[in-house]
Amino acid sequence: MAATRKTTGTRAATAAAKAEAHTEAPGPTEIRSQPVRTELLKAGVWLGLALLIGLCIILIQPILLIFAGIVMASMLDGGTRLLGRILPIARGWRLLIVCLSLLVFMVWTAMFAGSQIADQAATLQTVVMGQIERLAAWASDHGMGNFQLDTKTISDNFAGTFGRVTAAVGSVLGGLTSLVMILVLGIFIAIEPRLYERGVAWMLPMKSRENFYITTARMGFTLRRLMAGRLLGMLVEGIGTWLACMAVGIPMAALMGLLTGLLAFIPNIGAIVSGVLLVLVGFSAGTDTGLWAIAIYFIVQTVDGYLIVPMVAKKTVDLAPALVLGAQILFGALLGLMGLFLADPIVAMIKVALEREAERNADGAKTKTAAGT
Repeated sequence: MAATRKTTGTRAATAAAKAEAHTEAPGPTEIRSQPVRTELLKAGVWLGLALLIGLCIILIQPILLIFAGIVMASMLDGGTRLLGRILPIARGWRLLIVCLSLLVFMVWTAMFAGSQIADQAATLQTVVMGQIERLAAWASDHGMGNFQLDTKTISDNFAGTFGRVTAAVGSVLGGLTSLVMILVLGIFIAIEPRLYERGVAWMLPMKSRENFYITTARMGFTLRRLMAGRLLGMLVEGIGTWLACMAVGIPMAALMGLLTGLLAFIPNIGAIVSGVLLVLVGFSAGTDTGLWAIAIYFIVQTVDGYLIVPMVAKKTVDLAPALVLGAQILFGALLGLMGLFLADPIVAMIKVALEREAERNADGAKTKTAAGT
């Protein structure tokens, strides 16, 4: 009987509480209007998007380092796949061979070629500044204005042209640290790329995962081919410039070859900068040597532009030169030197994503048309 009375009392209290709740008026924080709820939801989405964009702007340098690590992973993965065509062993061992080869090349460059290149780099600034001062004096003598140029002025103008380099990559120590981070991140991603791909896909809705896998597969294929062509161009331009400079007696041949090869990673702008340096150094040794430097520049760029680039472009994404140059100017001004180096891969990935989206839209339109008929 006691239990029955207790249950009855509980039910009565619950009914009384419900009746009291029904009689209460809604408070100021309760929103019953569906249009208001919809508008607040939209406002929340836009606010979240704005916060996300702001967060990306604040963390742009780490994001660029991560993307550079992905680019490095694509190069290591491409080398591993290429080695698998001639060496049928496990993928892990092939990746280890590629990484060890890269390490041996870096150590060899630092130990054997480092001292010679360092000595040449010490005199490069003096030679280039001397040639620039001669050009400024010639322009002043011919009534083209009075140019007061020094190393600091040129450096400041160059930095202003390509954007402010942040502290993360602004010093020698910061640059080396960033390079090590890119290498380590690239190696980790190259060891098990499917692991990270599945991790990102897990955060997406089920209906979007198939499209995500297709898009990432195409991006990976394009990035591997793009970087393979870039490395081939760097190798041809660097070795070709070095041997040609040695043959005609241009000073600092090893340094000119190294700078030309490294700057070949940046299409358009890299070729212009390396060409200007090569011509200035060539004319520092005489008029004949300067003319040879001009000839070497045009020959090397012709081989790269009319043989290597078209061959690679047939198997990779076809990027218009003006589009790449515009992206380099934009990313260089906004993101600094890191953005300048990564402009080409970023544009290539965006184009692959847009092409995939256009393909999906075309398939959807065909399906609707077929269903309507």
